[in-house]
Amino acid sequence: MKVNDAFWGVLFMALGAAVLWAVRDYPNIPGQPVGPALFPGLIAGGLCLAGAVLIFQGWRKRTEVPWVEWDDWVRSARHRSALAVLLGSVLFYILVSDALGFLITSVCMMVALFRALQVPWRKSLFWAVVATVVVHFAFYKLLRVNLPWGVLTPIAW
Repeated sequence: MKVNDAFWGVLFMALGAAVLWAVRDYPNIPGQPVGPALFPGLIAGGLCLAGAVLIFQGWRKRTEVPWVEWDDWVRSARHRSALAVLLGSVLFYILVSDALGFLITSVCMMVALFRALQVPWRKSLFWAVVATVVVHFAFYKLLRVNLPWGVLTPIAW
């Protein structure tokens, strides 16, 4: 699917404006020339600038390029079902990850996603477990992100 650049420009500018609004109240560090709002503010300014450029380019080409152009995959039932599984898996994670825990929820999601892409069952299960363990290690152990344990709380390490 191709969308006119002006759409993405508006989205980038809105995101940049939201970040600028959020960092406006960050406190300054006494004795420091820069504060915690500097880098997010610079990135937000860059997003707004890039958004303005995209809006300009999209508006200039509005007569040559359609606002939305669908690709051939949109007509494919297999691809539409894979997209539905992807969106459903995100909703599934939001709804049940606290109760089931990250490990179980992630394996279920990954198997569903692999199967939607027609990966055989054994490979789907193997790679779902491997990917879940790698992601859990990276986020829980290395980055110290508190991932939910759910029903596995008694054996949390």
